[in-house]
Amino acid sequence: MSVTLELPLALHILEAVLAENKYVASNDKATAADSAVAAALGSAPAAEFANVNKWFSEVKPAAKEAAPAAAAEEEDDIDLFGSDDEEVDEEAEKLKAQRIAEYNAKKAAKPKPVAKTTVTLDVKPWDDETNMEELTAAVKAISMEGLLWGGSQLVAIGYGIKKLQINCVVEDDKVMMDDLTDAIQDLEDYVQSVDIAAMQKI
Repeated sequence: MSVTLELPLALHILEAVLAENKYVASNDKATAADSAVAAALGSAPAAEFANVNKWFSEVKPAAKEAAPAAAAEEEDDIDLFGSDDEEVDEEAEKLKAQRIAEYNAKKAAKPKPVAKTTVTLDVKPWDDETNMEELTAAVKAISMEGLLWGGSQLVAIGYGIKKLQINCVVEDDKVMMDDLTDAIQDLEDYVQSVDIAAMQKI
């Protein structure tokens, strides 16, 4: 239930209340009741109401500041230009992309294992009069990048003829077997034929 009083009467009552209390509803601090009464008065009363004037000067500024503060709080909740979280997310994505790029570059720069193959070649001479030591030396003298000669032996194939069986290791990306066998075949003074007896990836 609310009661409406004429302003002069209300001021006298308020003056009497404030003569004994610092605020309308409390003697400790201003409350919503003080703000409501101050808003109802609208402006400071006549000088004769000394207690009301003193109270009004303290309460009115607080009442005026309350509204702007609430409005400012609401404005803080409204994000007109996008959340800071979006900026943080963008930075995180950039950092992530940079790290992935660095990882890929490092991975690409890391030397890959070299693919190699062990090969056993059978080199047959023209006849039993072929100097097999010279044939072996001539074969081992063939040099290519990615070619490493290994052990060798002479294996009898009949009629007093022996073939050279020789091992080598080749890097797959650098040595083509056709090129190697052609190079051996070019030793026409010694070599009748060349066959690949065995191959094994390392």
